[in-house]
Amino acid sequence: MTQGRSIRLFLVDGAPNGLLSAEIMNWTGHVLTGPRSKLSELVPRPEVGRTGIYFLVGPDPDNSFRSLVYIGESDDVGKRLKQHNRPEGQGGKDFWEKVCLVTSKDQNLTKAHVKHLESLLIQNARDVARCTLVNGTAHDYINLPEADLADMAFFLEQIRTVLPVLGFDFLRDSTRPASQPKTQPAEPQESPYFVLELPKHNIKARGQEVDGEFFVLQGSLAREEWVGTDRGYKTLFNQLLEDRILIPTDSGLTTFTADQAFSSPSGAAAVISGRSANGRTQWAVEGTGKTYGDWQDEQVSASTGQGLD
Repeated sequence: MTQGRSIRLFLVDGAPNGLLSAEIMNWTGHVLTGPRSKLSELVPRPEVGRTGIYFLVGPDPDNSFRSLVYIGESDDVGKRLKQHNRPEGQGGKDFWEKVCLVTSKDQNLTKAHVKHLESLLIQNARDVARCTLVNGTAHDYINLPEADLADMAFFLEQIRTVLPVLGFDFLRDSTRPASQPKTQPAEPQESPYFVLELPKHNIKARGQEVDGEFFVLQGSLAREEWVGTDRGYKTLFNQLLEDRILIPTDSGLTTFTADQAFSSPSGAAAVISGRSANGRTQWAVEGTGKTYGDWQDEQVSASTGQGLD
């Protein structure tokens, strides 16, 4: 079973929408984040003048389901942030609304370390594909001793752990974890397989809930076009077509070219159905006919030692 982690969060100015710092037990890294409107309060802080990695995050006007992200490094993050705060025509960047920076409490991060981290983070963000990167081509930087490479690999994993806790999901893995071998106990967050069938349209899809997300599995079928109202998941449906996660088939439907994560079973059901849908009733445990909602109720009751009413 995956071990728990302790993350210490501190509201620097006591406000939930102000500056926020985060630390993980037994990690030398320190994370500080806040809105661009608080930049005048963030820049004077001593940790901001250290060597580190930073993320500029803002909305993507062309895709409401993703963020625009710029990943950078500097031996004086505060100075670099002041440059990015200038108007676009003066070398700044207009798109960002939030900033997140990662430095080291023991100040042992060097310029070589953060250059290496920057290249890894840019490549990781591209592989995960949860955001639109503003960066140009990432340059590989591997000019580090073997021990330092191992330290930076650990540092990277801590960054990927803490950022989603702070609301930054663009580094969180979007692929469905492989199933546990039968000789090992399954992770408690891994669900059975679910199916959704629309016989009228010859549609069948399979899904699984893992780590709080609902994955529609590669090869599942969906409607060819959105037929519901302009509200709901129409934008996401069209975005999946544009990204070629959904591609047309010869039968007049579309198929998923890869496992795709959704925030809820209803979101997944809506994309498959081409209209708003209740995923709690439309998804059923494979081979049983038990709805997702009934299955989830059983899990909650079993965890408290109580039966269903």
